[in-house]
Amino acid sequence: MTALEARALDVDTPSGPAQVVMTKRGKAGLFVIGHGAGGGIDAVDIVAVSGALADDGWTVARVVQPYRVKGRRAPEPPPRLDAAWSSVIAALRKERASRLVVSGRSSGARVAVRSAAAVGADAVVALAFPLHPPGKPEKSRADELAELPMPHLVVQGERDPFGTPAELPPGTNVVGVPGDHSLKQAPDAVASTVLEWLRG
Repeated sequence: MTALEARALDVDTPSGPAQVVMTKRGKAGLFVIGHGAGGGIDAVDIVAVSGALADDGWTVARVVQPYRVKGRRAPEPPPRLDAAWSSVIAALRKERASRLVVSGRSSGARVAVRSAAAVGADAVVALAFPLHPPGKPEKSRADELAELPMPHLVVQGERDPFGTPAELPPGTNVVGVPGDHSLKQAPDAVASTVLEWLRG
């Protein structure tokens, strides 16, 4: 994977400015990806997927939520996360090529999934979707995935305590990869899985 050549821009949202790191390589489509609850856009899996897609002709936008821009680790309530994300997508519309794919890891995957229909996404890629809190399978978030009306891919660690591939609801297009919730054990497998699915 080559180093990501990127430019940063700020986007106003109802929660304050979000930061977007843009990597422009081609016109295959616009791929927008968000980070996990306490993490950032330099997570190993996010960087791997972003680099692979940029090399394959996608414009990639990695989004830092406003609460992280402010230096906070605790995320805002879901409605505020979704509103900020939607504002970013609206601002990036002019960058859109043939397709809009929204994505995220962990908490960011939930934001992408919940907002996909409202922002007009053509497809969704969820990395390490947190199906339930560790050890609490009864607190399932399966309904968020079940409501997706467009094609979607979930890439899940085979030992993810937030939900293994086998725990995801029937009908979910899920691919298991070695490792846990961090997906850092096999970032190349994550990237190749996403790339091959989008090519298909």
